[in-house]
Amino acid sequence: MGWSLSSYLDIGAKSEDSEELRLRKRMLVTVASLGVVIGVSWGLAYYLLDEALAGLIPGTYGVLSALSIWEFARTKRYRLLQRTQLALLLLLPFFLQLALGGFVGASAVIVFALFAPLGALVLQGRRAATRWMIAYGVLLVVSLILEPSMTIDNSLSHTAVGLFFLFNILGITTFTYIVLNYFVGQRDRIQGELEHEQEKSEALLLNILPEEVASDLKEDGKTEARYFDGASVLFADMVGFTRVAENTTPDELVAMLNEVFSEFDSIVARHGVEKIRTIGDAYMAATGVPVERPDHADVIARAALDMKGFVDRYDGVDFRIGISSGPLVAGVVGTSKFQFDIWGDTVNMASRMESSSEPGRIQISGTTHQLLGEGFECQARGMVEVKGKGPTNTWYLIGENPANK
Repeated sequence: MGWSLSSYLDIGAKSEDSEELRLRKRMLVTVASLGVVIGVSWGLAYYLLDEALAGLIPGTYGVLSALSIWEFARTKRYRLLQRTQLALLLLLPFFLQLALGGFVGASAVIVFALFAPLGALVLQGRRAATRWMIAYGVLLVVSLILEPSMTIDNSLSHTAVGLFFLFNILGITTFTYIVLNYFVGQRDRIQGELEHEQEKSEALLLNILPEEVASDLKEDGKTEARYFDGASVLFADMVGFTRVAENTTPDELVAMLNEVFSEFDSIVARHGVEKIRTIGDAYMAATGVPVERPDHADVIARAALDMKGFVDRYDGVDFRIGISSGPLVAGVVGTSKFQFDIWGDTVNMASRMESSSEPGRIQISGTTHQLLGEGFECQARGMVEVKGKGPTNTWYLIGENPANK
């Protein structure tokens, strides 16, 4: 296998390494390799400026960095390479400052020791970085204590000292900026992902619960059941579902139900009706909950007529639809798999209106007929035996009254 930069950066990688650990290892090898080049170059620069001892220190750093990389490639000991590099980054500037005669003579080269805590922050985490930062602070204090006993006794010209000041300050500030920019970028990326996931979660929640109920759950962590004086409930059920299921494949049956109920969803959403749930081949919706509205019967009647119109054009299926109006209770039950639901005699009556209706017809109770008034055309069906209610007067909803449109 030929040499490549990628294979070189992976010299300490293991097959079981996670992507994050592999990235950190590659980063450390990169830093250590740059340390070899910079250390040797820096040492050579001091040597050419007649500062052999000062040149020996970064040169030694370059050699030790090269040896630590070789050891890492041989043993894969990641923590050893970490500690070796951080220790070299911390101690090199301190000894170099001593060799050059203090803060001024060394052009404040000790600021480069800040690489150690910053590197630890990236490679080891906040707790370890704090310890390295304390060590950096101790070296600064020691340097300050030793400063009065040191004199600027080196062969560097005023221009060279100024250039090294520029190099040292620019180097550490640039590295600090890169580290902070990296962490800000990671924070922004994570924040963006969190916001995206939150949007997905909210969209999913709104597919399960009404917006008002979902808002209560998000703000208060709970929602209470409410009593509504007036609401209208609709049930729609496929006629002859067992026969249809027997004569179609499961995939075809599910596709048909999905197509029909998706259209029902569009209709109820267009009219401002709240879908409650589907149970097998049955569809349940309501108006006047969770937000009260005085025209709940009119609204659900228009939705029912559109649903019937769609089913009339759909070959192979037929539905019975039932509607009733009156008081009910609505809310969310359970602590998992939340579901908005409604209870009460109005709900039971709507279910009975559907089950006792005829295929292709919309049967409504007396309370709904009274609320619709002259705005809709209804046909009296007469007395119908309703389970649990006995003989009950019902009507068929035919359409909107053209004179009142």
